[in-house]
Amino acid sequence: MDNHTFRRLVYRVLEHDPTQDDIRLFLRDFRAHLQARSLQVRGITTDGSSLYPVPLAELFPGIPHQVCQFHVLKELTQAVLHALAKIRKELKAQIPKRPRGRPSKAQAQASRRARHLEERIRDLFEHRHLFVRNQLTAAQVKTLQRLSRGLPHLRMLREIMDEVYRLFDRRCRAATALERLAHLRRRVRRYRWVGRALEKLKTPNLEKALTFLDDKLLPATSNAVERSNRRYRKAQRSIYSVRTAPHVRQRIALDMQREQQAMDRGQTTEILHQTRTRSG
Repeated sequence: MDNHTFRRLVYRVLEHDPTQDDIRLFLRDFRAHLQARSLQVRGITTDGSSLYPVPLAELFPGIPHQVCQFHVLKELTQAVLHALAKIRKELKAQIPKRPRGRPSKAQAQASRRARHLEERIRDLFEHRHLFVRNQLTAAQVKTLQRLSRGLPHLRMLREIMDEVYRLFDRRCRAATALERLAHLRRRVRRYRWVGRALEKLKTPNLEKALTFLDDKLLPATSNAVERSNRRYRKAQRSIYSVRTAPHVRQRIALDMQREQQAMDRGQTTEILHQTRTRSG
């Protein structure tokens, strides 16, 4: 997909899980199409799959390879949510067991503590999105402060997510973002518990996801491809005639033909409207 015009350039439908050989053949075919039209690739954006780096380095050497920002952030947010689930599990283990019936005066304090922990666990689950959301309102900041009171490692998780989002700020260069990333990794390394929860910060995909900062035309995400593929995956579930590989190929080819003729159809429609307005 061309991420600027949102038009599909080339495609291949597979009936098995893709391999590096499939990606290599696909990219070789795509390069042949470009060479026949005297076109060049200035940048490539893919998801975080390990299938792409080796074939891209072989067939498009020296071309900037951007890993989709959305996929990297998704992995990090899932790691933070997993860490929150672990904290809720630890809090649940601290709830004292209460006997059945009305508690005695001696058991009242333990009963109040149990109710407090249960409410806190429930609030942490209900507002877990506040720990991974990019921008928070003033009310959400107050809620987050209330949830993390007495639990400094929760505040640390939120601060780490804030620094992760700062890495992808278009106003800074890739070198500055890499320095921030190195500082963030050193900070996380000092806290063993957080370091185990956020192993994704050490992956090289995070560094490749910052390539777009030095190129204004390089898209940060592969959303154009993902949006187009979601359309056909949805069609496979809901349309009976689009459930086999040949039918998917035919549907994609038909859509590409319609996209190619869309500009001419738009110009024809505009001329007809202008002619009708003048004659009226």
